[in-house]
Amino acid sequence: MSDYGPPSKQRASKFVAGTKRKVGVAAVAASFAFIVGCSAGSPGTTTQEPQAGWNETSAATAKATEAAKPSPPPSGAPLDPETPYLVANGVSVTAPKTQPAFATKAVDLLATLPIKGRAPKTGYDRALFGQAWADVDRNGCDTRNDTLKRDLTGITFTNSVPCKVQSGTLADPYTGTSISFLRGTSTSTAVQIDHVVALSDAWQKGAQQLSTEQRTAFANDPLNLQATDGPTNMKKGDGDAATWLPPNKGFRCEYVARQISVKATYSLWVTQAEHDAMARILGDCSGQLAPTNEQAPAAAPTPAPAPAPAPPPAVAAAPVAPPPAAVAPAPAPVAPAPVVPAPAPAAPAAAYYANCTAAKAAGAAPLFAGQAGYRPALDRDSDGVACES
Repeated sequence: MSDYGPPSKQRASKFVAGTKRKVGVAAVAASFAFIVGCSAGSPGTTTQEPQAGWNETSAATAKATEAAKPSPPPSGAPLDPETPYLVANGVSVTAPKTQPAFATKAVDLLATLPIKGRAPKTGYDRALFGQAWADVDRNGCDTRNDTLKRDLTGITFTNSVPCKVQSGTLADPYTGTSISFLRGTSTSTAVQIDHVVALSDAWQKGAQQLSTEQRTAFANDPLNLQATDGPTNMKKGDGDAATWLPPNKGFRCEYVARQISVKATYSLWVTQAEHDAMARILGDCSGQLAPTNEQAPAAAPTPAPAPAPAPPPAVAAAPVAPPPAAVAPAPAPVAPAPVVPAPAPAAPAAAYYANCTAAKAAGAAPLFAGQAGYRPALDRDSDGVACES
């Protein structure tokens, strides 16, 4: 835009100058008054003209570009709340179903999920899943800090109360990198809490039929939460397994298994493309178990051995003459008493350890392949033993 107005006004000024030279002061005054009056009504002097090429289409494009800019993740607003939102007493914040049975294979659980098309996103709003980072377990800490405490190591807190995480280190399973966390307005975004099944994805695949309390449980369920690299979480957005997977390929089996467990627990479905992507990932780890908080069934008690039958009562016999003395035979060896096998130990309960430090803190290390809590991401030398040092 020119700083001097439109060309029409410049021509008018030249005309005034010529008129002054030809007709004198009176004519100049009259012409000048006329020109000023016309110029005052000219749109060029009161309204800024749009730049060349600017039209309604350009304006619409600019608005679309602005809308496309990435915004902070809904689950991270605010990232570090000062006061947790406490769910009211008497409000039941629970999932519609129990988590999968202990030792359920993820590929078998996938087969039980309905396959449907994606519903419209119409009506979706983060508030439909409850207050962000509510204190659903009423432990005095919000869900974000509970998750940071679970997934970070070397943690310090903001004060003597072990609640608000001030700093720590994340062994990020999504990227396979180590990330330092420091609480602060410009630093907290380095570590974000990902909803493994995104809220928007859930809304389009069955969560519209859940109650507000069930959706609140979904948004705060530890099974559906993972601390991860902030920029990676932003790239994921609300993608499902068909459109986004963690860059760390070694974590994809467990990641997909967790999505399947979450969707089964909250009565959500998958699209055909999503189902096929999950099945393809699990094809490389068919033994991957579906994460769960369900306990292993108690082992049946070993029955006690039946008592030996009592010998029949002795019958008195008539006295007889003593037999001739004889050399007593050597005593027969006494058979050892049968050893009753001890009851087999109960199978360990399902467990999930974000890292080896968590496994050691729980007294579970080292973890062996096939043991609850073992996963390839913790077995860095792939020898079947995780967290051995």
